[in-house]
Amino acid sequence: MAKYDLVIRNGRVATAADTFDCDIGIRAERIVALGQQLEPGREEIDASGKLVLPGGIDAHCHLDQSTSDGSVMADDFESGTRSAACGGTTTVIPFAAQTKGQSLRDAVEDYHQRAQGKALIDYAFHLIITDPSESVLYQELPLLIKEGYTSFKIYMTYDDLKLNDRQILDVLAIARREGGMTMIHAENADCINWLTERLEAAGQTAPRFHAASHPALAEREATHRAVTLAELIDVPILIVHVSGAEAVEQIRWAQGRGLRIYAETCPQYLFLTADDLAAPGFEGAKCICSPPPRDANNQQAIWDALENGVFQVFSSDHAPFRFNDPQGKKLGGEQASFRYVPNGIPGLETRLPLLFSGGVNDGRIDVNRFVALTATNPAKMYGLYPRKGTIAIGSDADLVIWDPNQLQTIRNTQLHHNVDYTPYEGIEVRGWPVVTVSRGVIVQRAGELVAAAGRGQFLPCAIPDPARPKQHKP
Repeated sequence: MAKYDLVIRNGRVATAADTFDCDIGIRAERIVALGQQLEPGREEIDASGKLVLPGGIDAHCHLDQSTSDGSVMADDFESGTRSAACGGTTTVIPFAAQTKGQSLRDAVEDYHQRAQGKALIDYAFHLIITDPSESVLYQELPLLIKEGYTSFKIYMTYDDLKLNDRQILDVLAIARREGGMTMIHAENADCINWLTERLEAAGQTAPRFHAASHPALAEREATHRAVTLAELIDVPILIVHVSGAEAVEQIRWAQGRGLRIYAETCPQYLFLTADDLAAPGFEGAKCICSPPPRDANNQQAIWDALENGVFQVFSSDHAPFRFNDPQGKKLGGEQASFRYVPNGIPGLETRLPLLFSGGVNDGRIDVNRFVALTATNPAKMYGLYPRKGTIAIGSDADLVIWDPNQLQTIRNTQLHHNVDYTPYEGIEVRGWPVVTVSRGVIVQRAGELVAAAGRGQFLPCAIPDPARPKQHKP
C-alpha cells in the first residue's frame, strides 16, 4: 500500500517566504512530507520545470448574491467555484449579505442553503452588515464571530447598503471587543449621488460617465474618514478594492503612523482604465464597477503600491452580471443612465494569471510576494492560516502547479464562469495554472475539470491575528 495518496515531484516550491526544490507528500487531504526522493504515492505528478504554489485564496468575490434592483448574478456556487479552480484558486470567501430588517443569522442560513452541494472547492463567508440594530450588534454578531464568521464588510455608499458614521463606529466597537476584521467599501455616497444627478441633468448618461460620478476624491475622503473612525476605536480595518493614488496616499499615511490599516486591490485597477468605460455604444457597461478603473497614472500608482507593500491582499471582487441579459448589464436597457447598470465585473478565473504575468513575469514583484498577496496574507487576514495559504506539514494540500512560461490569450470562450464576456478579452499572459489540487484531490488539469461539484467544505474562520482583542489595562 502506497505511503502517500499523492506525491508531487521535481517542482520548484514557493511560499511567501522561501523558494526551494522539494517533493510534496500528501495523505488524508493534508501535506505530510516535504523532502527529496519521497516514497511512491498512489498517484503522482511530475512537476519538472514547473512552480508549485499554495492554492490561491480569493477573499473578495460575490456568488449568488441577492440584489435590490432586480438584477441576477450570473455565477452561483457551482459555476463560481468551478471557474475559480480553473484559475488556480482553491478557497473562496464570498459574502452572506444581510438585507435591511433581516437578522444576520437568517442571512447566514440563507447563503449556506445557496452553497449546499454546489461548491467544488472550500469556502468561508464574510458577513455584510446593512442593518446594525441592537440585537444584531450585541446578540447575533458576537455569537456568529464565535462560530467562525470573523470578518464582515460594511459600505459607505449605495443607498440600500451604506452605514452612517455612528453605525460604523458601533460595528467597529464590536469588532474590537470580539475580534473581527472589518472590511470597508470607502466612497462618499453624497458626493456620488450629487454628481450623478448633475450628470443626468446634463444628459451625460452613457457608461463612460460612471467614472465621472465616482471621482478619486470621493474615494480619498471616505478612505480618510474610515481611517479616522478606526483610529478612534483603535481597531484594524481593511480597505477593499482601492483604485487610485489618492486613496493609496491616505492608507500609506495611516500605515506610516503605525495604525492597523490594511488594504486590498484588484485586477481591474491594474489592467483596465477609464478608457474601457468609454468603449463604443453600450460596451463600456462591461467595465462598470465601483470604484471605477481610473487613468493610466492611477493605474501606475496601484502597481507601485502593490510592489512596495501598501497592499496586503489581491482579490478579484468578482461580481458577475451577463452583458446581453435584461437581468444583467442591460437591466435598464441600453439607453438607460449608467446609474442603472449593475455594478461589477467577472474575474475569479483571470485574477491569478493576470497578476502572475503582469507582476512576476514582468519583473514588478517576485513569486514570494505573489504568494503573499494571493494566498498567505488573505489566510492570515481572515483567520484561515496555517490551514490554508501556505505549503507546510499539516496544512491542507491546496496546491497549484504553474507553468511559468505558458502563453495564453484570455478568451471568454475558454473560461469556466457563467458570464458572457470577460473585460480582459484578448490580453496575452505568460504563466498559467496547469493543475489545481484541493485538499489532495486533483480538481483541474490542463483547463479541464476532473472533480465534481459538492466536494467543497465550509470553513469556519478563527479570529485573525491582526484583529485579536486587545487586553484592557487594569
